[in-house]
This record gives sequence, C-alpha cells and structure tokens, in this order.
Amino acid sequence: MNPKHSKIQALKQIALEAGAIVREGYFSSKNISHKGVVDLVTQYDVATEQFILPRLAQLFPEHTLVGEESHQDNYDEAFERAIYIDPIDGTTNFIHGVPHVAVSIGVYERGIGVMGVVYNPILDELFWAEVGEGAYLTRNDTTTRLQVSAQSDLQQSLIATGFPYSKVNQGAEFEWVLASMRKILPNCRDIRRLGSAALDLCYVARGTFDGYYEIALKPWDYAAGILIAQEAGALITDVHGAPIEFSNNNVIAANAQIHAQIVTTLHPA
Repeated sequence: MNPKHSKIQALKQIALEAGAIVREGYFSSKNISHKGVVDLVTQYDVATEQFILPRLAQLFPEHTLVGEESHQDNYDEAFERAIYIDPIDGTTNFIHGVPHVAVSIGVYERGIGVMGVVYNPILDELFWAEVGEGAYLTRNDTTTRLQVSAQSDLQQSLIATGFPYSKVNQGAEFEWVLASMRKILPNCRDIRRLGSAALDLCYVARGTFDGYYEIALKPWDYAAGILIAQEAGALITDVHGAPIEFSNNNVIAANAQIHAQIVTTLHPA
C-alpha cells in the first residue's frame, strides 16, 4: 500500500475511535467548564484530545500537534508540518444534544493541507480527503465521492455561516456579523447556522450548502474542512477573496460562481 494512503486510513481510524468517546459523552452527563463567557469545554473534549494526540504523534512524528484544548503557543505561525485538531467541533451542540458535532483533524505541510478527516459520530458520517485525490463521505459502509453544488445563482442558494464567541462583547466582530447578514440574507434562499464550522465546510463539499462564510475562526475549526471542500471543487478564500491564511481566520467556501457573488455581496463596490 502507498504510505500516503496507509496514513489516511490510519487517520480515519483515529477519528472513528475518538468519535466513540464523543458519542458516549453525547448521551451521558457532562462536567461543563467555561473558557469564556459562552465558550464551553467538557471532560469529553479533553479526553478525546488526549486520546488523539499520542496516536497522531506516533503516526506523524515530525508534525507539530495543535490541539484546541492543549496547544498553548501561537497557532498561526508557519509551521513546517502541523496537525490541527478539534476534538469536538460544536461543543455547545454537544452539550445541548444537537447532533451536529465532529472530530476534526487536518494535516498540513508548509501551510498546505494534505489530509483532512471530519467525523460526526452521532450521524456516523465520515468525511475525508487527500490533496489531489478528491473528497469522500463514508456512511453505512458505503463511500461516495463528494462534489460541490452546481448552483450558479446566489438568490437560489442555501448559505451557511457562524457567529463568533466574541458576540457577547458586541464589538467589531459582532457588528460585522450583523452587517453581513443584512447583505447576504435578502440575496439568498436562506441562511443556516448549525454551530460547527468543520461540518459546514463538509456540507459545502457534499452540495448540501451552496456556500459558507464565517469570521473569527481558529485553525482547528476549519483546517480539515477547507481541504475537504476544496477537494470537492470549492473555491476557498478569506472573506475578501484573498488567499486564505490561518492568521486571518475567516473563510468563504463555495463553487466559483457562488463564491464570487458572496464576495461581491459582502463587499459591494
């Protein structure tokens, strides 16, 4: 077996096994702590990450592991090799019993995504991609290749977005979110806010959502998802249409036509 393909298989297995921890916690009582006013963490976030890290270290010994619950240093620097891990993307959903939660693992080399896995253990949906090899969904032991929506009209598009935790302070990011909703909502079919950036991007890859935009993300939120969406045919940039970088932490993902319309709608001339 090609070593690269054996690694994606191992990465998928790590996500599946980590997902079993998340699934157990989803149906159990939880100890909830606050990282911020509304930014939450549970013992299952920590346990899942602690399960993932040593297995990734063994599989990718030359990579820096950047986990949401454990990484203390800068996360936006240009690592030669890095893996961005979100043990439970959608912790608020996880706590409230909303089934949009995911284990997200993105493998990067010189700033370029090379492998990504996003697993929703509640719906048992495993999204995965290797650079240059396409994006896939495995569900019920069946694997299908993903392709973004062919929609060409923003007015007929279902768009996904998210809200930053800093909304409680009602600062610049809060105002940007409100302003963007005023611009996008009248010009699309509707907007969805499911509470997991990783899954939003996978739903763009699957064609469920025609596009997605969000600001104030962290690399572990979207590192895997943007590779999966890109491999399914999505154009990925920041919200100004510039090349994406983890240092600016904002994203637009859609097919080329819808992407251009989102950029134009957010930033009219």
